[in-house]
Amino acid sequence: MKTAITPTRAENFSEWYQNLIVAADLAENAPVRGCMTIKPYGWAIWELMRDEMDRRIKSHGVQNANFPLLIPIDFFNKEAEHVAGFAKECAVVTHHRLKMIDGTLQPDPDSKLTEPYIIRPTSETIIGEAMSRWVQSYRDLPLKLNQWVNVMRWEMRPRMFLRTSEFNWQEGHNVFATHDEANADARKMHKMYGDYMRDVLAIPSIMGEKTPEERFAGADHTYTLEHIMQDGKALQAGTSHDLGQHFSKSFGIQFLGTDGKLQHGWTTSWGTTTRMMGSMFMVHSDDDGLILPPSVAPYQVVIIPITREDTAAALNEYAEILGDKLRGAGVRVLVDTTDMRAPDKMWKWIKRGVPLRVEIGAREMESESITITRRDLGRESKRTIAVDELVASVNDIMRDIHDTMVARVEKRNAEMIHDVADLTALDAALANGVIGFFRIKYEKTTNEQFDGLMEKYKITRRCLDDRDPEYVFVAKSY
Repeated sequence: MKTAITPTRAENFSEWYQNLIVAADLAENAPVRGCMTIKPYGWAIWELMRDEMDRRIKSHGVQNANFPLLIPIDFFNKEAEHVAGFAKECAVVTHHRLKMIDGTLQPDPDSKLTEPYIIRPTSETIIGEAMSRWVQSYRDLPLKLNQWVNVMRWEMRPRMFLRTSEFNWQEGHNVFATHDEANADARKMHKMYGDYMRDVLAIPSIMGEKTPEERFAGADHTYTLEHIMQDGKALQAGTSHDLGQHFSKSFGIQFLGTDGKLQHGWTTSWGTTTRMMGSMFMVHSDDDGLILPPSVAPYQVVIIPITREDTAAALNEYAEILGDKLRGAGVRVLVDTTDMRAPDKMWKWIKRGVPLRVEIGAREMESESITITRRDLGRESKRTIAVDELVASVNDIMRDIHDTMVARVEKRNAEMIHDVADLTALDAALANGVIGFFRIKYEKTTNEQFDGLMEKYKITRRCLDDRDPEYVFVAKSY
C-alpha cells in the first residue's frame, strides 16, 4: 500500500521522522547550525501545549516572570558542579559590538567584555541570585517562579524537536522553608507533568526517580518522565529536581525563620521543552503523517467541500454553515475552500494530523449528511452520518479519539517493557535485536560489566521503577 511518508517507520525510523516533520509543515532547519525554524502550524501546536501547561502550573500557585538571556560567567563559577554538565554546550558572548575590518563585519577587538556572558543554558544561577535578594523572611516563602523562554545548548548532532542548539521551554524554580516541603513540591510537579502528558498529549509516561549516576548535576533527587518511542527508544519528556540546599548555599538564599535564626532555603527546579512535541509526533504518528491528540490540534475538524464548478458556491456556503455550528460546540474548525483538488486537500490534512476529516459533496448537501473519517483509526473509520448527529456528538468523538490514542500507547508500552533477570539476559536480548525498555534490579547495574554493556549497546539507566524502586529501566535513547 502506498504511504504518504517514505521511507516507512519499518524501513528507516529515523529518516521517516525527519520526513514526517517536513511533510506536516512543522519546521525546517535554520541557517544557524543546530537550530530550527518552527513554522506556523508547528508553533500553533506549541501554543496550545504551552497554554494548557501554563494553566496547570499557575494552579499550583506559581507566578510567571522573565529573567535575562545573558548570565555573568561569575554566576556559573559559584556553582561549578552544576555547570560541569553544561560546560561543553555553553555559548559565550565575549564582545559587545561589531566593526568593519577589511571589508567584513567582525567583533571589534576594542569591545571585548571584561567578563564574558553565557547565553542561558538553564537559569538556576541567575534566578538563585534574584531569590537571594527577594527572600528575607519565612513570610516570603514559599516563592514559586516560572518562565517561558528559549535556551541555548550547543548541539553537535541536531534533530528537529528532539535535539537542537536553541529550544523553547518552561523552567520552574521554587524555594521553601523546609526540605519536606521542597521534596513534596518536586514530586507534585512531577505528577503534574505525568497528568499533563496523559490528559493532553495522550501519552502515558514511565515515571520514576533518576539513579545517582543519571541525576541532574547539583540535585539531591531527580524525578523524570520517560516516553517509549515506536522504535523502542526512550525520550526524556520532563524532569523535576529536589535541589536540597545546594543552590541556596551557593547563592546565599537565606531567610529569618520563626525562631529568629538565619537559615538557608530549600529549592526545586522543574522543566519541559519543545522536545515534548518531538515525543508526541514520534509516539503517535504513522506512515501517512501526523496523528495529533485533539487537545493540541490547531484544527480539530477540517471540512472539505467536494465541488464541481456548478456546485462550488453552494457547497462552500453550506460547509461554512456547518463549520459555524461545530465552532458553536467549542471545536476548532477549518473549512478548506482553497483552489486544490479534493484528494490533494485530503492528503494535506491527513499528513498534518487533523483528528477528524469531514467531506461534503452535492448528494450529502441534499440529504443533510456528511462523510467523516477519524485520523487515529484511518480509512476503516470512514462513515456517513447526519449533520445534526455530528454537531451533537463531535465532543464525544474528540474524547474517544484521545482515549483510543492513550489505549494504543498503553498497549505498546506493555509490549515493549521486558523483565530481565541479570546482565547475561540483558546482553542476550540486546544482541538479538529486542527493542524497548528492560527492567532489571538496579544493584545489578552498578558494576563494570554493566558499564561495558552501556558502551556496547549505547544504553543508559532511564529511571527507577516508581512501583518498585529496587528495579531500574534501561534503554537506548534519543
